Amino acid sequence: MKDKTIDYVLRATWQAVARMYNEEATKYDATMATGFALLSLDREDGTPSTALAPKMGMEATSLTRTLKSMEDRGLIIRKKNPNDGRGMLIYLTEFGKEKRELSRNTVLKFNESVRKNIPQEKLQHFIEVAESINELIQEKNIFNHPSAHHLAQQIDK
Repeated sequence: MKDKTIDYVLRATWQAVARMYNEEATKYDATMATGFALLSLDREDGTPSTALAPKMGMEATSLTRTLKSMEDRGLIIRKKNPNDGRGMLIYLTEFGKEKRELSRNTVLKFNESVRKNIPQEKLQHFIEVAESINELIQEKNIFNHPSAHHLAQQIDK
C-alpha cells in the first residue's frame, strides 16, 4: 500500500504525543497517565472512582495501578462517598494540586505551540475530521455498513 492509512496516521501521531508527554513527565518523576489522571480529577469536590476511567477513556482495571501509585506518592487520597456507601471519592492533596497545575501548564504549552505553528483553519479541519471519525465509531457505522467489505478489498490492493 502506497498511502498511509488513516489509522496509521492517528496511531503514529498519538504515540508521538504520548512519548513527548512521557519524556516531559519523567523530568518530574511522573508519567503521562499520572498527569492525565490529575487533570481529570475535580480540584475541590473529588471525583467518584467509577467516573474517572470513563472520563479518561480508559478501562477501570487499567487505571487501578495508576491510582495506587498516585496514592503512594501522596498526590491523591480516597474517601468513602457520603452519597453512595459502596463508592469512593478521589481527592487531590495539596501536593496533587501542585502537580496538577504543572500538568495543566504542560498541556497548555503543547496546545500553544501547535496553534502557533499550524493555521487555525487547518486545526479546525483536523478537529472536525477527528469528531466525524469518533461519531462513525460510536454509531458503529464502520464495520456494520454495507460498503465495509468493499472498502476492505480496496485496502488490500
